[in-house]
Amino acid sequence: MTTFDSHLLIVDDDERIRGLLKKFLVRAGFLVSAARDAAHARRILAGLDFDLIIMDVMMPGEDGISLTKSLRETMTTPILLLTAKGETEDRITGFEAGADDYLPKPFEPKELLLRVNAILRRVPDTSAQDSAPKVLHLGDIRYDIERGEMWQGNDLVRLTGTESQLMKIFSACPGDPVSRAKLVEDLGRDRGQAQERAVDVQITRLRRKIEPNPKQPQYLQTVRGAGYMLAPD
Repeated sequence: MTTFDSHLLIVDDDERIRGLLKKFLVRAGFLVSAARDAAHARRILAGLDFDLIIMDVMMPGEDGISLTKSLRETMTTPILLLTAKGETEDRITGFEAGADDYLPKPFEPKELLLRVNAILRRVPDTSAQDSAPKVLHLGDIRYDIERGEMWQGNDLVRLTGTESQLMKIFSACPGDPVSRAKLVEDLGRDRGQAQERAVDVQITRLRRKIEPNPKQPQYLQTVRGAGYMLAPD
């Protein structure tokens, strides 16, 4: 996916910030739409598909966290949250809601651009492949490695961009543990304990989608002292 193929949605109640972000990202080569609040964003999303949503957390009415949780019920579009709150627990809350990344204000526009590009690079290419698909079986779950798709029976299991990237990482080395630090690195995030905790949150969310009993994981196992391991059938 190239910059010129990517359509971004900015959701921010501050008209000045909304305008500045849109102008900056358009100059960077993106197609950009903007919404003034959650309700406006819902109307736009009802008619258009986006490659990434950049959303402010602190908005009047429905805030960014609540909107993120709601959108995650029906879509997997990557979400980057912007907020004046930069504490670890606030970031964890954002990731638990389904966000793919979290950028505290104030921030440099260049950092925003780097994070946007990093997220877009992590989104798997699900275009058709000519070769036969390689599939991992996790109980009644099937994961198509080449397409980056997960199926349960005839139903497509919706994965967020981060969850898709985690499955891509684990499916490349089934049966081998991957450390939390390596996961943070492969996900393109800054090193540190907070980011490793954020990975733990993403693992917990992924387990809810693939495990018969997420509290006793069978397929996405914790390997003490080594990290996490995908153990397909």
